[in-house]
Amino acid sequence: MKVYSTREAAKLLGISLMSLQRYIAAGKVTVPPVQNVGGNRFRAWTISDIERVRKALPKIKNGRKRRKKGSENDSPKGSLYSHD
Repeated sequence: MKVYSTREAAKLLGISLMSLQRYIAAGKVTVPPVQNVGGNRFRAWTISDIERVRKALPKIKNGRKRRKKGSENDSPKGSLYSHD
């Protein structure tokens, strides 16, 4: 059974390594356990692990929340810079 590094898994998923690491740190994706080999720690990803993350990706909410256009928060009343 072929295994992949986290960097290779990110490449197969079509996302950056940094994004995958953020998702792991935030607990947004399930990951294979950490393995210790020769004093090095790494995750050995299988194709089934990668496919499980691929199915979860569309459900992950990313980035900052944006305000909807036309909401009352877009132009606060009484602003110092408003020309009412």
